[in-house]
Amino acid sequence: MSTFSGLNTAYTGLVAARQGLNVVGQNIANVNTEGYTRQRASTSSVGPVAQTGLFAGGVRAGQGVSVDAIARLGDLHLDARVRSAAAAAGYASVRSDTLSALEDVLREPGDNGISARLQQFWAGWQDIANQPGEPAPAGVLLEQTTVFTQQLAHGYGEIEAQWTEVRGKADTMAAELNSAAAQVADLNARIRTTLAAGGSVNELLDKRSTLTADIASLAGGTVRQNTDGTVDVLIGGNALVSGDSFRPVKLTGATQLDGGTLQLEWAHRPGSPIALDGGELAGALSVLAPANASKTGGAIAEAAARFNAFAEDFAAQVNAVHSTGVTPTGAPGGNFFSYVPGRAAQTLAVVPQGVGDIATGTGGLDGSIADRISQLGTGPTSPNTVWTAVVTEFGVAAKAAQQSANLADLANTSAANQQLASASVDLDEENVNLLSFQHAYQGAARVMTAVDEMLDTLINRTGLVGR
Repeated sequence: MSTFSGLNTAYTGLVAARQGLNVVGQNIANVNTEGYTRQRASTSSVGPVAQTGLFAGGVRAGQGVSVDAIARLGDLHLDARVRSAAAAAGYASVRSDTLSALEDVLREPGDNGISARLQQFWAGWQDIANQPGEPAPAGVLLEQTTVFTQQLAHGYGEIEAQWTEVRGKADTMAAELNSAAAQVADLNARIRTTLAAGGSVNELLDKRSTLTADIASLAGGTVRQNTDGTVDVLIGGNALVSGDSFRPVKLTGATQLDGGTLQLEWAHRPGSPIALDGGELAGALSVLAPANASKTGGAIAEAAARFNAFAEDFAAQVNAVHSTGVTPTGAPGGNFFSYVPGRAAQTLAVVPQGVGDIATGTGGLDGSIADRISQLGTGPTSPNTVWTAVVTEFGVAAKAAQQSANLADLANTSAANQQLASASVDLDEENVNLLSFQHAYQGAARVMTAVDEMLDTLINRTGLVGR
């Protein structure tokens, strides 16, 4: 190593140490920045320059150190796992929240549940059977039955409101998905341009990674790396983001509970639904789906169908017995309940207006019909049994959804923690690196000082001996 090349070698050491200090400072400054991935200065030794001739000097040391890049210490496999876990957690969370809200509509068990109202209803008929023609028990029955029908209608209304609420959230999710996709496309363009110019894109990669995780949480999908530094984001097997362009999506279809099918489509291809494989949007679409004959449709529509089916069955059983009796005035009993077919839970109403309209028996002060109606609450096909099955079904489904959400959340937390363990800033480690680069800088500066002194001796003092 010549004296002058020694200065260059010391200088490269100063540059490398200073760059290392800059990177450590960046890491420490972003220790609490969400989504930030720690960085490291990547260096390599500069080999000796081959020399020949009389003054080659034999074996030479290298020419110092080169700062090759500022490496982003992320892990693509951990990032992919985070996206996959986020998609599963988003899907399970929406379903769990929806089913829990539907279970709350039932208010079971409790004094304000349908079960309690049914017991009051049967007890009211038993009181009439014991006192046929008396206005007091008849008035109590009619009042209690009116409260019962109102509660059914209110419960159905809550289910409709739940559908509308989730539908609104799904619209918001679709808008968020389009916004995130647009930002990823913009970042792709900036990353490609910066890389082509030889710049660092680490912070841009952090932002893009956060956005792709958000997209996965919303709509699942996968991320595909391209050689130019960009990524493609695919949902349903098709590209949502491709390079610096993105394809917006939109929700189309039903705007109310009984309005048909709701689906996510490509804005540029109307009528082409997107088959999501996870995420909050997939969860929302699953619970917003219409009911079907196999009872495996959307949770909200199936709940509404159960309410209507129960109300129709309940009214049919009571009407079948009541219509066989006569009122105290000898008139045919007719139906005790009326409703609009297909909307029984909302429209169920009491036909009799007073004691004179209630068929308690087959004539006179006979209470046999009222007694038969009071016994409808027992048996394998009774309204009580049907309602108990509905409550049990809701409870089981809500519990299963909650357990799935808990497991998905645990997996999501585990994946996020592993990612953080790999990519987050450790202040203890950074402080050690800070001291290491500081000493390296001081050492390189000391080498430069020593070489400077050697040059001073060579240039300014050579030939002065003996004068």
